[in-house]
Amino acid sequence: MTDTANTRALIADDEPILAAALQQELADLWPTLEIVGIVHDGDDALARILADKPDVVFLDIRMPGASGLEVAQAIAEDWPGEQAPLIVFVTAHDEFALAAFEREAIDYLTKPVRTDRLARTVARLQQRLAQAPEQSIDTLARQMHRLLDRAPASPPLQWIRAGVGEGSVPG
Repeated sequence: MTDTANTRALIADDEPILAAALQQELADLWPTLEIVGIVHDGDDALARILADKPDVVFLDIRMPGASGLEVAQAIAEDWPGEQAPLIVFVTAHDEFALAAFEREAIDYLTKPVRTDRLARTVARLQQRLAQAPEQSIDTLARQMHRLLDRAPASPPLQWIRAGVGEGSVPG
């Protein structure tokens, strides 16, 4: 079971005032959450996520550079560790919700974020983080499938050498 008191998060939003407001709301709702950074464009978000490996990412959809959806897709495809961060989209654009959940988002909040709605998201995150070790088998299986999909096809086996008594016979 993961200790949610040591949870680390990154906020990626191109609007500094809204990012700071989200940080303050999170501090009130989840005082032990450590915000490891606030970035204002998608390219910086992806670089910081890969470098800092936060447990949770609060990600805007439309930002300069890579979009939040592109960042989430890159994380899903290239995450180097066992447990990729949980992604919560925080955006003014409700039309991207389906695409967000296709990228395994844990939640989708629309701006302006309501405190009661953010509180439910925090509870969902804490519950999911507490279950994280149980999900590691699923994560490993997804990683294995991605690696196998990228691996070059092996040529078919041409022959088998089998032992017969004291000798061997090509098959």
